[in-house]
Amino acid sequence: MASGLVTDDAGVGRLVRIRSTVMHMLRDRGYLVVEHELAMTRRDFERKYGESFHREDLLINKCKKNDPNDQIYVFFPNDEKVGMKHIKKYVEMMNAEKVSRAVVVVQQNLTPFAKSFLQELEPKIHLEVFQDAEMLINIKEHVLVPEHQVLTNDEKKTLLERYTLKETQLPRIQITDPIARYYGLKRGQVVKIIRPSETAGRYVTYRYVV
Repeated sequence: MASGLVTDDAGVGRLVRIRSTVMHMLRDRGYLVVEHELAMTRRDFERKYGESFHREDLLINKCKKNDPNDQIYVFFPNDEKVGMKHIKKYVEMMNAEKVSRAVVVVQQNLTPFAKSFLQELEPKIHLEVFQDAEMLINIKEHVLVPEHQVLTNDEKKTLLERYTLKETQLPRIQITDPIARYYGLKRGQVVKIIRPSETAGRYVTYRYVV
């Protein structure tokens, strides 16, 4: 699949599932995703992109529900190996559109040089990298994954004041945790975790992102 042209049945099926996970992830992060995008079937997908297409055709651009200027891109590189030339091209596009955040869905992984370049771009440009294999299944829908809610700065402040806590006294969640990556969490944020409880109905805990 070096050319990025997807023609085989299995390849199309994989990308239908991957795109679905991406759309649900964007909605869960607060981006404006309409219902028919979430419910897109294989037939809908082929009607939109054709029976053969390039991965790059799946490009997604969304804005936050409450802020049209807060946008994100999702890129699907054609090439199996993604290096500096790909990242530079995406950064140019993002700068031109004044977009500072993007997700890159790769077939394998980034080259070491590309990984280093991503770190140099922070904090002005934030690119998150997911592999195809990570996006085939939506981890949020797993039965063992409880509900997560990201607190706003005001909600975080209220929580800490109510319990007279410093944020560092809260239990921690690593920024590399799969669920933290799904929500695109940043260091310093606090996430509310809601688990079902046989006695209380639900059990709430909070985690500080490190």
